[in-house]
Amino acid sequence: MRLNLLATLLVATPLFMGALPANAENPEHVQQLLETRACFRCDLSGADLTNAHLIGADLRDANLQEAVLVGANLEGADLTGANLQGANLTDAFLTNASLNETNLSEVNFTDARLYDADVSGATMHNINLTGAEVFGTNIYVGGD
Repeated sequence: MRLNLLATLLVATPLFMGALPANAENPEHVQQLLETRACFRCDLSGADLTNAHLIGADLRDANLQEAVLVGANLEGADLTGANLQGANLTDAFLTNASLNETNLSEVNFTDARLYDADVSGATMHNINLTGAEVFGTNIYVGGD
C-alpha cells in the first residue's frame, strides 16, 4: 500500500507543481538592478520590487510585465521602451521619470505620484489612476 502511495505521489507531484504560479523574472537581472540600478533589456517580468530604491535606474527596454513596484522610488528612472503591462505601481514615485514609448497598459498607478514624467509615445489602455497625483505629465482621463 505504501509503495503504491509513494509511486502515485512521485507521478502526481510534477503535475501539481505545474499548476503553481511561477515568477518569470531572471534572478540575476533582479540582483543586477538592485546592486547597480542599471538593467538595460533585463527580464524583470513578475519581479517583486516592492519599496525598491531605483532612483535614476536604467531600465530601458526592460520587461517589467506584471512586476510589483509598490512603493518603489523611480525618480529620474529611464524606462524608455520598457514593457510595464499589468505592473503594480501603487504608491510609486515617478518624478522626472522617462516613460517614452513604454507599454503602460493595465498598469495600476493607485496613489502613485507622477510629477513631470515623460510619457511621449507610451501605450496607455485601462490604467488605474485612483488617488494618483499627476502633475506636468501628459496623462488625460476620458475622450480624445
